[in-house]
Amino acid sequence: MTMTLSPQAALVAIDALRRHFAQRLAARRERPEIAAELAKVLALLDTVDFSRIDAERLEASGHPVVTQLQALPRVPSALARPTDAVLAAFLPHLDALPWRYSYAPRADAPDIGHRMAWAELVGPIAPFKSDEVCLGLTAIGPGLLYPAHRHPAVETYLVLHGTARWTTGQTTCPHPPGTLILHPSNIVHAMEAGDEPLLAAYAWTGDVHTLSEYLS
Repeated sequence: MTMTLSPQAALVAIDALRRHFAQRLAARRERPEIAAELAKVLALLDTVDFSRIDAERLEASGHPVVTQLQALPRVPSALARPTDAVLAAFLPHLDALPWRYSYAPRADAPDIGHRMAWAELVGPIAPFKSDEVCLGLTAIGPGLLYPAHRHPAVETYLVLHGTARWTTGQTTCPHPPGTLILHPSNIVHAMEAGDEPLLAAYAWTGDVHTLSEYLS
């Protein structure tokens, strides 16, 4: 039976992600534009009232993307990478997250809505309400292309598991776990998972109400 994520577990996972962002910022090794966005994300998260929760939005969705994540261990074998602490906070709860997929169906990828999804914990329609910042996970099944899309929000991705090919604007390159990727507002981007599923944490700032859209 699918279990619903407890508020306590959700907060532990969110705090692990916030700590990681703060550590990256304190290390002063990120590009200036990424450092500025991390600082903005952290400042906006400080304004979220984490004592209030919409329990209905925390209920597990039972989305089939969970089957794409079955190869991931529920506990990392060793905390070898700085991101492993974040991964460890989420791994035991992957099947309990509120995964969803909101794009219209695609004739060229009829199963895409079953093989990728995102689980948002902070945002306008998330368990922890915010109209200024979003925070969650994106999961993409092995070998699946998340087609070219864009959105007004500024987006920061932190790769937690899997090395995917990321296309941002005119540049395509692989990004392994631990990589931070910044998508400026309305830039066209796409991701193609490799042999393993891609699991990445994301944050949105700016216009967090307007949904992402595929390019026609």
